[in-house]
Amino acid sequence: VVKFRRTGESSRSDEDVISGEHEIQIEGVRTELEPVELEDGAAVPKEFANPTDDTFLVEDAVEAIGFGKFQWKLSVITGLAWANAMEMMILSILAPQLHCEWRLPSWQVALLTSVVFVGMMSSSTLWGNISDQYGRKTGLKISVLWTLYYGILSGFAPVYSWILVLRGLVGFGIGGVPQSVTLYAEFLPMKARAKCILLIEVFWAIGTVFEVLLAVVVMPTLGWRWLLILSALPLLLFAVLCFWLPESARYDVLSGNQEKAIATLKRIATENGAPMPLGKLIISRQEDRGKMRDLFTPHFRWTTLLLWFIWFSNAFSYYGLVLLTTELFQAGDVCSISSRREEVKAKCSLACEYLTEEDYTDLLWTTLSEFPGVLVTLWIIDRIGRKKTMALSFLVFSFCSLLLFLCVGRNVLTVLLFIARAFISGGFQAAYVYTPEVYPTATRALGLGTCSGMARVGALITPFIAQVMLESSVYLTLVVYSGCCLLAAVASCFLPIETKGRGLQESSHREWGQEMVGRGSHSPGVTRSNSGSQE
Repeated sequence: VVKFRRTGESSRSDEDVISGEHEIQIEGVRTELEPVELEDGAAVPKEFANPTDDTFLVEDAVEAIGFGKFQWKLSVITGLAWANAMEMMILSILAPQLHCEWRLPSWQVALLTSVVFVGMMSSSTLWGNISDQYGRKTGLKISVLWTLYYGILSGFAPVYSWILVLRGLVGFGIGGVPQSVTLYAEFLPMKARAKCILLIEVFWAIGTVFEVLLAVVVMPTLGWRWLLILSALPLLLFAVLCFWLPESARYDVLSGNQEKAIATLKRIATENGAPMPLGKLIISRQEDRGKMRDLFTPHFRWTTLLLWFIWFSNAFSYYGLVLLTTELFQAGDVCSISSRREEVKAKCSLACEYLTEEDYTDLLWTTLSEFPGVLVTLWIIDRIGRKKTMALSFLVFSFCSLLLFLCVGRNVLTVLLFIARAFISGGFQAAYVYTPEVYPTATRALGLGTCSGMARVGALITPFIAQVMLESSVYLTLVVYSGCCLLAAVASCFLPIETKGRGLQESSHREWGQEMVGRGSHSPGVTRSNSGSQE
């Protein structure tokens, strides 16, 4: 006879509910077992938390259904949206071409890059709010279609002012593309989440490499206008396939669309060939979604502020290194930059230099460093945790920056820059894993959006350090980047929440960590509600 206590809603008789204890006679088994009772609020041990519970959360369903055919399809489609890196990489190719063709002064060429980041910075929070208010699928589709439309129009710009406005509108649309990570993460089981988010980051690297290869073929024959149009191909393909995307079941439950959430979960189970959990899907408490104030509640205030600085430092250092790489390669080493700067000052600001085959080769090699960054982060993120992964990435970048003080040869310089870029891109990817995991469903898209906006602030500021300050002192420039990353490493360690091995939080009205820890692990003191509501 096994004695146990039932929890949650039940269709049993009133007498059974009053007694609270039930007995099951197992024929042919005479082994005596001790009765097991759980205190109120205690976690259900893994061996008792089976799929026959009478109620379940979306998290339970996602874990029970697991990773399968549905997630593979979702990976490819969201990856196509993430390949918008082509729209960013094209700036490195477009700027010198327009500088020569339209005889633009240097400040107008720089403004062409800055206006894209201004668009991204101004829209990131807005797209996050739209995704929390009206759905992840809605926000992502609108932002991708916006980027596609103005990206193609850019190819028909007759004069500089037109392309400046159109590229700014492209940046406005790109600000919403990170919401693909929010949608993607909410369909992933806990064990696969970090690896899968990192793997769709590979589409960013593939996009940058493909853009360089496309430029090598298109620029000498068809010109920059066709390059702008053809660079929108991944987004065009996404626009065709996005009808297949379902809305997030977590969002549907939070917004009260329980039937739609169940239909989505059944669809995933059918495609994956896995059974749905038995019982009733718990209806979440209705709450405001996409409210900025929720990012600054006592539970999330420090997390939000520290994440903003971490994202700022990531973009500040990443794009700063991209700009420094060109300067260092052309000078040969740090010690030669000052003399080269004097030569550059002597040149006319309208001096025209088209990109050569060697320039395209250098661009290709520097972008290839993104792949080792993904592999390293993929290997360590589930071993040492998200916080330590980000801290390690910042520390390695800072150390490599300090080593640039030495007058090393070109080969050693290439190795140091390669390692630095690999780790800072790895830190960026770890931040993309951590941020959607730490915020609850009601503010997940907004949290990611505001962090992305802070990253664009860093991207806007970094040219003044990597280009303007570099003219005064190359060593002071390196100290600024190294010091910023050291502070970011400390900020990563001080984040109050580690999301490794945790389920995504559904309600913002609960202490963080009160959601399911995962069927594969169990931590004492972490509770999971099995009642009819989240409160």
